[in-house]
Amino acid sequence: MGVTKTQNFTEAQNQLANLAKALGHPARIAILEVILKRQSCICTHIVDELPLAQATVSQHLKELKAVGLIKGEIEGTSVCYCINEPVWEQSRDMLLNLFTVPLSGPKCC
Repeated sequence: MGVTKTQNFTEAQNQLANLAKALGHPARIAILEVILKRQSCICTHIVDELPLAQATVSQHLKELKAVGLIKGEIEGTSVCYCINEPVWEQSRDMLLNLFTVPLSGPKCC
């Protein structure tokens, strides 16, 4: 969505949309599951567990890091990735808030 369109929405709406976009690829979900299971991961460990090339994993890690779901720390020649807990919890809350809004009014279908 272009800048001219996103400014018509609240910061929270844009943030949730960016989160949904980052979560919108099954490889990213799988990467998050690997990181959650291991508590932290180096890219090569993720590559070993998934049927993806190293460059592909790196690109997906970049997208997850851009929205803040993960963070990376340099360890020697590698980057160790882990869940960014404050952003993870905020993201969980945003999704829960969206999906717990009660449905009201007449049903359309």
